[in-house]
Amino acid sequence: MGAGKTTIGKALAKRLTYRFIDSDHEIEARTGVSLPTIFEIEGEDGFRKREAQVIADLAALEGHVVATGGGAVLRPENRQYLQATGFVVYLDVPLPTLCERTRHDRNRPLLQVRDPLQKLKELHAQRDPLYRSIADLVVSGSRITAQSVLHLMNKEAGESWRR
Repeated sequence: MGAGKTTIGKALAKRLTYRFIDSDHEIEARTGVSLPTIFEIEGEDGFRKREAQVIADLAALEGHVVATGGGAVLRPENRQYLQATGFVVYLDVPLPTLCERTRHDRNRPLLQVRDPLQKLKELHAQRDPLYRSIADLVVSGSRITAQSVLHLMNKEAGESWRR
């Protein structure tokens, strides 16, 4: 959360002349309600089931840049879809930066707690190994740009990233 997936994804899609899709926005469009509302009514498990269906659908598309929600890697089937059908970029941003970027955002249900930084630490400990296990490219830092991601993709994988 707050790593810049949507911002970087949109810019990357524009540079590649691909369509950009944010899986969280797709879930909201399909349900007609906000993510906090889904979490409130169905809980995290209900949300994750919806997310898995959206990721399965998006994995079938070509010529798209997809930004998944931060917890999409929690489900093995999501990791399999992402790894099998796309070039996976993990934006690894320092926790203090993530906390600063998300501290006033009420649309992040998992961070509506007393100590958001501690929650981010817990989420990072759980998710970081999963991201790394499927990532074709790990980009670290707080000043990540679409141009730097594209440069690294080309440097690391040449044209083979265009699966």
